[in-house]
Amino acid sequence: MKIKGVIGAMALAAVPLAMSSALAATAPEMTPDEKAKAKLIYFERCAGCHGVLRKGATGKNLEPHWEKTLADGTKLEGGTLKLGTDRLEKIIAYGTEGGMVNYDDILTKEEMNLMARYIQNTPDVPPEFSLKDMKDSWKLLIPVADRPTKQMNDINLKNVFAITLRDAGKLALVDGDTHKIWKILDTGYAVHISRLSASGRYVYTVGRDGLTTIIDMWFKEPTTVASIRLGSDARSVDTSKFKGYEDKYLIGGTYWPPQYSIMDGETLEPFKVVSTRGQTVDGEYHPEPRVASIVASHIKPEWVVNVKETGQILLVDYTDLKNLKTTTIESAKFLHDGGWDASKRYFMVAANASNKVAAVDTKTGKLAALVDTAKIPHPGRGANFVHKEFGPVWATGHLGDAVVSLISTASDEAKYSKYKANNWKVVQELKMPGAGNLFVKTHPKSSNFWADAPMNPEREIAESVYVFDLKDLSKEPKRLDVAKDSGLPESKAIRRATHPEYNEAGDEVWISLWGGKTDQSAIVIYDDKTLKLKKVITDPAIVTPTGKFNVFNTMYDVY
Repeated sequence: MKIKGVIGAMALAAVPLAMSSALAATAPEMTPDEKAKAKLIYFERCAGCHGVLRKGATGKNLEPHWEKTLADGTKLEGGTLKLGTDRLEKIIAYGTEGGMVNYDDILTKEEMNLMARYIQNTPDVPPEFSLKDMKDSWKLLIPVADRPTKQMNDINLKNVFAITLRDAGKLALVDGDTHKIWKILDTGYAVHISRLSASGRYVYTVGRDGLTTIIDMWFKEPTTVASIRLGSDARSVDTSKFKGYEDKYLIGGTYWPPQYSIMDGETLEPFKVVSTRGQTVDGEYHPEPRVASIVASHIKPEWVVNVKETGQILLVDYTDLKNLKTTTIESAKFLHDGGWDASKRYFMVAANASNKVAAVDTKTGKLAALVDTAKIPHPGRGANFVHKEFGPVWATGHLGDAVVSLISTASDEAKYSKYKANNWKVVQELKMPGAGNLFVKTHPKSSNFWADAPMNPEREIAESVYVFDLKDLSKEPKRLDVAKDSGLPESKAIRRATHPEYNEAGDEVWISLWGGKTDQSAIVIYDDKTLKLKKVITDPAIVTPTGKFNVFNTMYDVY
């Protein structure tokens, strides 16, 4: 059994400044080669939660030394230097109850020592990335005029799955009808999301290294037709979806530099870069306000751009790029991921380190509500269904608590008016066996609700998914042992079961079994009605699979 909650005992915790001793510790020395190796590991494993400048967000602040003043005037200080190498190594090895996994089965002892020393050194500030840099990186591999004018294959494109092969820096396109791999394509490192064009023809990917690609599925075999680098660390892209602007533009958001970029939707030619540096909702300047999730409005020619550290939600009007109009909505700090409610009017986004969910009314362009949740909500895109007692609800799991929160959402439909008093409240919490959830999912044709827990430190929990019966939410969820069902041999590393995704018909659920880089991984497919194993996709090419995006469900925001 892993030691849990190390961070509670030997915290990156603060102490009153007046009570602390003077900071006499100095950063451990590192050779240039050690620093280069640690920098790469930090980018691949740590920067997403802790930030490029290590100021923290979903994860803790990892600066060597920091000070802050609370609202009551109490001054606090903390930092990695205060903790020291030995204590940091233990935190890295055993993980935390807040959602950080144990790295003792991912990194070697030498690498954990390396990282413990690295984060006691002052972080380097990466270079900026300008519009000129983007233009220099842009590659139009196949011009629009040279692409097919009709689909040149007989694949049911709407049931294709785009599957991230995280550590391989590749994307697998899998035929959802036959369960066979159609094509493996090179992409950026650790593709965070795949998005679809309005036609369902193009797959847009964005890697954590900032490399963005367009894959054209109308060719006989899927083909990358354009690529561009947005920056050195990125997470989000989406197309323009409003009538008359379908796929005209693509927007991409970066963690570093903190900015968003607007490109041509068919060629990726870059048009505009907009910085997100500025004041937080608390009125303090932040040098690294990263762009988290971006979605395209269904009812206006706008994108919803969520800026993590500032807590500001930007509604970006793309009808006139030269005279760009942006509505800034204040919510709560550390915005992350989210999805649409069932009406597609309200965008629900987690401010995870604030333990809140913000509901944005894209019709009025205003904040509808800030909803308090359990610790560190992490919805992915969330999940929508009609609750027998509370009407339409949107669900989010949590990294830091063993519950799924169901939030009542507003509706313009008269039949749901009786639930109005419950709107924007957590009306029920479903009990999970432990914290560490990343994704939840259901489907309009299903009576099941699926939740994972891949970031839990316990092997049994992390290697399983949990299925709730929507007809009777008082029942405990059924545990499906995905690792066992895969039939793969046991491995030292925990094989994390993650990201349930329905097929187009809504009768299958695909689960990624995310093993170590040198271990065999798998996609495990269940029959949604019977919960019986239906198919296991294993192949040497399936390396560290994580996110899966069904074309139809992604096109129409079905979740």
